[in-house]
Amino acid sequence: MRAFLVRRVIFALVLVACASSTAFLLTRAAPGDVTTQLGPFAKPAEVAAVRARFGLDRPVLEQWAVWASRAVRLDFGDSFLYNRPVASVLAPAALNTAILAVVALTIATASGIFLGVIGGSGGSAGTRAAIRAVSAVCVSLPPLLTSLVLVFLAARTGLLPTGGMSSSSAGDLSWGAWLIDVAWHVPLPALALALPITATFERLQSQAMTEVVGQPFVAAARARGVPRGAIVWRHAWPVSLRPICAVLGVAIGALLSGSFVVEYVTTWPGLGRLMYEALRARDIYLVAGCATAGSAFLACGTLAGDLLLAAVDPRVREETAA
Repeated sequence: MRAFLVRRVIFALVLVACASSTAFLLTRAAPGDVTTQLGPFAKPAEVAAVRARFGLDRPVLEQWAVWASRAVRLDFGDSFLYNRPVASVLAPAALNTAILAVVALTIATASGIFLGVIGGSGGSAGTRAAIRAVSAVCVSLPPLLTSLVLVFLAARTGLLPTGGMSSSSAGDLSWGAWLIDVAWHVPLPALALALPITATFERLQSQAMTEVVGQPFVAAARARGVPRGAIVWRHAWPVSLRPICAVLGVAIGALLSGSFVVEYVTTWPGLGRLMYEALRARDIYLVAGCATAGSAFLACGTLAGDLLLAAVDPRVREETAA
């Protein structure tokens, strides 16, 4: 198990290094740079000073090597767009995205597993058909369309805020009132991210439950007179969790890719919106910092999924021990 953990941690570190370096090099190779933000009337001396400050006058590989050596110490350079260190800009945005992702993943996991267990454990035909129909609709909707529909419904009903992370008067609220205000703003973007993943989890869980309820140990439990609820939730469900754990890292990747659009539509101040602003400004260090934070989330999610898979599946533990 220790060797398995070491391998997965190394893989996570390599993933972060490759993703952040690729983002840095691609942004550096794209046409234009931060000096375009100075406008067409900027003096050559001013442009040269900005290029020298941000290392744009150096060769690409040399600039990347300098950035990578500093990034290991969590120093991602200075942002041209915000005129301050990238780390100070990145930290609040990463926290906001983490809050949104945790809420969305919790909603998707809980509802997807519950619906999948109900649909795959032999419920009524009408219930299974309804679950499958809703699941098919949700899995086919892109986050952009989902977020636009939810914003429209929120604007028409007034039940939820149409955007933002907090109200305009949140600065005058106490800590507890501020948390309540944030909790009121979270559901809309979280649902926009969670619905497609919920449908994916439901299909995986339903198929896994259908296979598990046909196993001999389930038939033996029925023969002993074990109640149906205990058979489903105590015996069959834990065995059927392998597919969910296996795709947890992929689900977190889908959350991050979907947050790029959802955060922009709902004006949620997270990594997706910050990345969009950085790309528009050709802020190379901010782009690389956002890519590093996003890949770190993905690496942590993949590592957590691997550990959960090893916890629920004895075969994985035996393979890693061998």
